[in-house]
Order: sequence, then structure tokens, then C-alpha cells
Amino acid sequence: MLKWALIFFVISLVAGFFGFTGIASGAATISRWLFFVAIAIFLLFLVLAFALGQLVF
Repeated sequence: MLKWALIFFVISLVAGFFGFTGIASGAATISRWLFFVAIAIFLLFLVLAFALGQLVF
């Protein structure tokens, strides 16, 4: 999921560079959502790992 967030971030940067502000803001929004969803899933798994007494790497 972080890979997709990075891809949309790069799309946002390229679109912003070429002046496509609507596409850039849309890609940035998608990138931001994917990043926060990935962080939330990571934290959920981390809490579950500690709750079960096992640290998952």
C-alpha cells in the first residue's frame, strides 16, 4: 500500500510540475489517504502482536 502511495505522490509531483493542478491535488489526496491507511494497518498489527505476546517482524 505504501508503494501505491509513493506512486500517486510521484504522479502528483509530475502533474504539478507540468501545471495540471487538478490532477496533482487529486493524486496528492489519494496518496495521503493511502499513506494513513497503511500507517493505521501497521499500528493495528503492532498492537495485536503485543497483545498476543509475540512481536511480529
